[in-house]
Amino acid sequence: MTQDNATESLMTPREVETLFTRADGSFAFARWGRPIAPVVFGVEDTTLSVVKGALEAVVTLAGHDIAETDPELGSNLMVFFLRDWAELTDVSGMAGLVPELEPLLVRLQAADANQYRFFRFDAAGAIKACFVFLRMDAHLAEIPADTLALGQMVQAMLLWSDTAFRDQSPLAVVGKTTILRPEISGLVRAAYDPVLPLSAQDPSHALRLAARLAVQR
Repeated sequence: MTQDNATESLMTPREVETLFTRADGSFAFARWGRPIAPVVFGVEDTTLSVVKGALEAVVTLAGHDIAETDPELGSNLMVFFLRDWAELTDVSGMAGLVPELEPLLVRLQAADANQYRFFRFDAAGAIKACFVFLRMDAHLAEIPADTLALGQMVQAMLLWSDTAFRDQSPLAVVGKTTILRPEISGLVRAAYDPVLPLSAQDPSHALRLAARLAVQR
């Protein structure tokens, strides 16, 4: 479930900038420039519907679109649920989708990582594909399916910083319901304002996002 903008918290430009500033200090913002055509692997139908429901909620929040297929890629948002990272080596065509797959898997195994996202971009710098990999370790297995799905889908909607949610989840719990944190909900909506560019590498873009958050109030 997403959050109504009536209670959204106002973020400062600096706080917005931090969410798109990578660990190496570079600023990078990008949103989807085409409808999202999802496919999910490794789950039963009940979980599949939960993942697609979470995606629909976030896409609706952004005012974006979902499609059955992408004319270039077929599916451009691929979500993989795995038991072990090595399973990816058995997926046909995966090495062509994710560059340097084998060294990546070595790094993920060494870090005992349980999730990884890889984005591809078009000529305008907009997101044209996203691959979400979830290794269902004990930690992820304890998270309710709807909570896990919502958290992953919001992280696939924008090119967030690699450290954006390291210390705080994009989600919040209200009563027994998990929602997007109000400020994250507002930021997703602001990021998809059609007046704004599809991508940006200048930190001043955070000022434009923050201004739209203020208008939402």
